Amino acid sequence: MVPYFPEAIQNWDISVLKFIQEHIVCPVLDVFFSLVTHLGDGGIFWICVAVLFLFFKRTRKTGIMMGAALILGLIIGNGILKNVIGRVRPYDLDGALRTIDQLLVKAPSDASFPSGHTLASFECATVLMIRDRRFGIPALIIAVSVALSRLYLYIHFPTDVFAGALLGIINGILGVIIVNAVWKAIENRKKAKTLA
Repeated sequence: MVPYFPEAIQNWDISVLKFIQEHIVCPVLDVFFSLVTHLGDGGIFWICVAVLFLFFKRTRKTGIMMGAALILGLIIGNGILKNVIGRVRPYDLDGALRTIDQLLVKAPSDASFPSGHTLASFECATVLMIRDRRFGIPALIIAVSVALSRLYLYIHFPTDVFAGALLGIINGILGVIIVNAVWKAIENRKKAKTLA
């Protein structure tokens, strides 16, 4: 694993985490962020929402789009970037403000960059914002809360979270574009068969 990003980025990342640990950490937020962070665990919450949407004709296409975005994130974020970049977690650095034994949640076993929790959350929030803001706005609030939880809990650097959010937005948009294109092609084929 590559222990450090460029020094200027690494220093900024550490300064943000230090500020959070020294000025924001409190018992109420310990409980809140320890709970909310689990909404990003393995993308399970978002997968469940996508599957639920599949059961209803009105939301089926949205569920498929969420699934497509999550698959893109799994391949690009978790499969490629985490393994190629191999960034260590904040708690593994020399002089870390929290060690692995002091974390409020179980320490992840994979690399730090990008944040997978943030990635999955923003992928689905982006799809939902595009498709139906009544679902999108609450999803975006959840996504931001999950992203902040990763910093608060000392699991990720800020740049990990920013990258996860940005890639999540891109994958969400791509998920919508890809599914729309496939959906249209299928509908055109059905129309052609009907007319034949």
